[in-house]
Amino acid sequence: MADGVRALQGRAALLTGAGSGIGLACASSLAADGAAVTIMGRDEDKLRAGAGAIRAASEGGHVGFVVGDVGVEADVARAVAEASAPLGALHLAVANAGTGGLSPIIATPVEEWDRILRTNLTGTFLTFKHAGAAIARAGGGAMVAISSIAGIETHRFMGPYCTSKAAIDMLVRNTADELGTAGVRVSSVCPGLVETDLAAGLLGDEAVVEDYLDCMPIRRTGTVDDIAAAVRFLLGPESSWITGVHLSVDGGHHLRRGPDVERFARALYGDDLAEGRAPAP
Repeated sequence: MADGVRALQGRAALLTGAGSGIGLACASSLAADGAAVTIMGRDEDKLRAGAGAIRAASEGGHVGFVVGDVGVEADVARAVAEASAPLGALHLAVANAGTGGLSPIIATPVEEWDRILRTNLTGTFLTFKHAGAAIARAGGGAMVAISSIAGIETHRFMGPYCTSKAAIDMLVRNTADELGTAGVRVSSVCPGLVETDLAAGLLGDEAVVEDYLDCMPIRRTGTVDDIAAAVRFLLGPESSWITGVHLSVDGGHHLRRGPDVERFARALYGDDLAEGRAPAP
């Protein structure tokens, strides 16, 4: 901070899936550095509580929330408009909204595939489409998508999730290539195993956690603040010559292999499906 001016003062930011977890931590980090933040999600109670927590921790500044679904284009367009309103423009966006699931490919219903891809991939696309256009009109800025180690290394029995995250990283690169001429930088952060509600099932199994840790040169689980710090860097002036990158924040997990969650697949689906044998029709 120089002369009381914070690095993101005068910048408006939209963050999706930000009622809790990584999204809320990112919003808090941006607000603490002076940004006017608007958080979006489907749970009004979480959003209201999250916005209140940010206000209480930050030194003034706008903190708003929008209830909506990132898989619905009209909701995303409305969120971009509301996030732009406080300063008359949008400068920053974080496409964080995401969901997951666990099932063998040969036992995955198409509805489950669609559900995960709609939130993770289509939600990121719609955020980039509408926020990217608004940021370009404002003269430039930055967007970050929250991808995953699962977009880099295979995670058996998480096919739809892995596919959605790998596709997000390609979408990031394409969007960065297209919008760079308009002054819009686009990158992704790829977390490893982070202590969030979405990861609660994995974190609750000691054997699975130990296997994750065995995949990490820096042997610990991540925190939401680890991810928020990386997002803040990629959105800030310090990274003004960085775009189209995928920053792994995972204790080095991407250097080794995906985790072993076979015990979950066997418990949920039985030995045949876990071993790739479909039952006779």
